[in-house]
Amino acid sequence: MSSVAPQPLLLDAARLAGLLDRIAARIGAAHVVTDAGDLAPRLVEGRGLFHGAAPAMLEPSSTEEVAFILAQCFEAGVPVVPQGGNTGLVGGQVPFGALLLSLRRMSCIRDLDPVDLTVVAEAGCTLHQVQQAAAEAGCLFPLSIASEGTCQIGGNLSTNAGGTAVLRYGNMRELTFGLEVVLPDGSVWNGLSRLRKDNTGYDLKDLFIGAEGTLGIITAAVLRLYPAPRARATALTGLPDPEAALALFRRLRDVAGDALTGFEILPRFGMETVLKHIPGTPRALSGDHAWYVLAELTSTRRDDDLSALALDVFGAAFEAGEIEDAVIAASEAQADALWKLREALSDAQKFEGGSIKHDVSVPVSRVPQFIAEASRRCAQHLPGLRVCAFGHMGDGNIHFNLSQPVGMDKAAYLALWEDFNRIVHDLVASLGGSISAEHGIGLLKREELTLYKDPVALRLMAALKAAIDPRGIANPGKVLLGP
Repeated sequence: MSSVAPQPLLLDAARLAGLLDRIAARIGAAHVVTDAGDLAPRLVEGRGLFHGAAPAMLEPSSTEEVAFILAQCFEAGVPVVPQGGNTGLVGGQVPFGALLLSLRRMSCIRDLDPVDLTVVAEAGCTLHQVQQAAAEAGCLFPLSIASEGTCQIGGNLSTNAGGTAVLRYGNMRELTFGLEVVLPDGSVWNGLSRLRKDNTGYDLKDLFIGAEGTLGIITAAVLRLYPAPRARATALTGLPDPEAALALFRRLRDVAGDALTGFEILPRFGMETVLKHIPGTPRALSGDHAWYVLAELTSTRRDDDLSALALDVFGAAFEAGEIEDAVIAASEAQADALWKLREALSDAQKFEGGSIKHDVSVPVSRVPQFIAEASRRCAQHLPGLRVCAFGHMGDGNIHFNLSQPVGMDKAAYLALWEDFNRIVHDLVASLGGSISAEHGIGLLKREELTLYKDPVALRLMAALKAAIDPRGIANPGKVLLGP
């Protein structure tokens, strides 16, 4: 890994005890959690890369209680780390001696308006909860990620989550109209606007989306809904290489336009790993292929025959030698089964030993070049390495994961993480890409950020942090080096 955890914070015991007593008097002693057994699962990042510590976890039930907590912590100079569903992959949610703040009790849908196509959700709502609320109103909240049953809206916003539908709907920035945020000093910014047009100065919400809790605590958001799709076509294709996948993408986009809502690529090694380790996953195509694409078309028009449209495109692609085989789901159950092949890949990789992961993006036109060159360079650096490059090809976001050679010691392999960061991230930078597409920076990529981010941008980010959080209590040591 390119980053090490910050040193644990040393808090004066008497000062901390007084602070916790004041907070307990406000939010209830039962919601100031200090039991080591209860805290333990919240102090470890999901892959076990970071193990933290916290004297207590605070569980407020309202924005007013969050404001009280932050005002008290600001005055005492005690740091606070917000945590949603603890599904983050870069360590941004792990405390190192700071107080842990959980908004799981703030899980209300405050309002849903199918005319405005908006939902006002508190930060502790799970993504699935918001999806369901939208569906019950005949609407769609399109963010879709594998952890949607566990991850929370506050975390989705704080990391600017992307997922499988960014191609059509954008990431959380594009899906958010307004925010409610508690600043480090305890003041509350009420920016819960539902307006599509509001040209009254700085767009403050974008400061907090993607900031990973380093500028304040998001407590609620106005999220953008869409009319629910009424027609859907989901297809899996086998292809010879990513160049062919790019050609297929262009064909589908040219014919389907924004009906093309998902375009995911995965390699043969990834497909074999899922079929081997995840029960209930189907072998949808009879033969084996070097690469696979999972594509989805959706429409709000019931009479759109998306399967026929996809079939026409696949026919032309087959004649051009761009695809080798294809299957179109004949039912919702079959469509869901095809998506399981893609969504189960991250979990399936765990069974193949150590995995060095990169969440990167490059311009869509350069995805094939990136995959080919990064794979060549990495394999040259460590023969026997198994490349698992997969993800959201339609928006240029590739999870370039590297599984250890068979039989290699896992610890010895993971010790090479920084070597592969240089190989992969240098190439990404040369192609005009980003070293973090959707997972954020957290702890894992703090040093990496200093190598690849524009120095003026880093200076501006540090200035914003200092201005909004002068005492450095909001998720210290994350994203930026220093408090």
